[in-house]
Amino acid sequence: MSPKKPAKAKASPPRSRATAKSMAAQQREISVSEFFTKNRHLLGFDSPSKALLTTIKEAVDNSLDACEEAAILPDLEVRIEAVAESRYRVIVTDNGPGIVKKQIPKIFGKLLYGSKFHRLRQSRGQQGIGISAAGMYGQLTTGRPIVIESRVSRRRPAHSYELVIDTLRNEPVIKREREVEWQAAHGTSVAIELEGTYKRGRHGVATYLRQTALANPHVEISYQGPQDEEPEIFRRASRELPSEALEIKPHPYGVEVGLLIRMLKETKARRLRSFFQTEFSRVGPTVAKRIVEGAGLKVATSPRRVTTERAEQLIAQIRETRIPAPPTNCLSPIGEERILASLREQQQADFYAALSRPPAVYRGNPFQVEVGLAFGGELPADDLVGLYRFANRVPLLYQQGACALTRSVLRTNWKAYGLQQSRGALPSGPMVLMVHVASVWVPFTSESKEAVAGYDEIVRELRLALQGIGRKLGVHIRKDRKRRDAARKHAYIEKYIPHIGIALKEILDLSDRQEKKVVDTLSGTLARSRKM
Repeated sequence: MSPKKPAKAKASPPRSRATAKSMAAQQREISVSEFFTKNRHLLGFDSPSKALLTTIKEAVDNSLDACEEAAILPDLEVRIEAVAESRYRVIVTDNGPGIVKKQIPKIFGKLLYGSKFHRLRQSRGQQGIGISAAGMYGQLTTGRPIVIESRVSRRRPAHSYELVIDTLRNEPVIKREREVEWQAAHGTSVAIELEGTYKRGRHGVATYLRQTALANPHVEISYQGPQDEEPEIFRRASRELPSEALEIKPHPYGVEVGLLIRMLKETKARRLRSFFQTEFSRVGPTVAKRIVEGAGLKVATSPRRVTTERAEQLIAQIRETRIPAPPTNCLSPIGEERILASLREQQQADFYAALSRPPAVYRGNPFQVEVGLAFGGELPADDLVGLYRFANRVPLLYQQGACALTRSVLRTNWKAYGLQQSRGALPSGPMVLMVHVASVWVPFTSESKEAVAGYDEIVRELRLALQGIGRKLGVHIRKDRKRRDAARKHAYIEKYIPHIGIALKEILDLSDRQEKKVVDTLSGTLARSRKM
């Protein structure tokens, strides 16, 4: 029997080739909402448990910023309601100034819409993405709209909106609008239904709110979780509002060529000299003249006539010119007194310390580093130190290992200050350590704002702050050890004083009365030495 011939493979159909025209037909603009719909992990919505926490964080940030800007002591209510398995409704209510009716749809239904992005001053939210992205996540996972209720005064009614985001156009779509009853004179409530996972522990909502209260001692938060019978209250430790952060102009050291070219085209100044004086901070007539003439230009040159080549020369001259550091009234640090008050409110410890470094600058942006610690008392002695990281008073719960704040703590030699520490690890001991960076523009490593980038200037200030508070801790630990050693010696002496009296009685043939007198004298001397 002759072998079968192998079957011939079928010829594949001819491949259709794209043409320039067909490829052009497929091109279209991508809206920012559509982009973040497919890349929601960039904003902190990359897991169900993290999405729940991020939603609360964004709503709380908005509430605190609004209250502080209106000089209102914030009272926040945070509730999580279980709607179904792995589905929750998050409700955050504040006593802030409320939101003007026509602004509500844009604030909550349009990404990259806000008032803080172009303002150089310390604030929690900056990009105009957070709360609208949280609503978009809820819309994607449940199909339910975000619900907003807000009132601006007793003389005005409260308005309620139910809206979704048209992700193709990045525009709000109002599903329902009406007036509602609102007991308080002013405030805002946001409700978002989403798929999520409720967790306790280090990355839990209660932990985040507790740390929020720690960095914001003027805030009072009521929290009702889905599994809790009684609400948890995080009480304010201070009734003093943070100092107001004022808006400043950009500093020349933080400007790059492309930005300078844009500013030159958009300025209302007619001369280069006045351009530098009006558009930048810390630039007076003398400094402006030095920059312009150093770049080979005349002070009367029109800014709009500056070429790209000349702009590069101006940037080079800026870097060679000594310009005073930008003003620091754009920052609102916690302050040493309020850090201590917060730590005492939350931590049962024996020793508390706080340290605020003087303001510094990176890339023309003012920033300030603060640290605080609680040591001893009821804190666990055998565990690693509890590290709390903050940026502009906001807790950072994720990406701890990628954060410059964590790395700075790890690189500090805590053994020199009396703690145990393994190489490359956090120290161990009964201590909670908080590290805070305040800035007009915090250099986060990603849009999710979970870790601070390691700029040399920031790392240097972190190192100095940690060393400074470490020295305070070291002094306390050494004094405490001396006291404990002295107490132990006194205990030994007290134990053996009666035996000393008996021995002296036998050696010196003393009476019982004389023996008692000797023992009383030794005990009195010991008591006086203990008080010294």
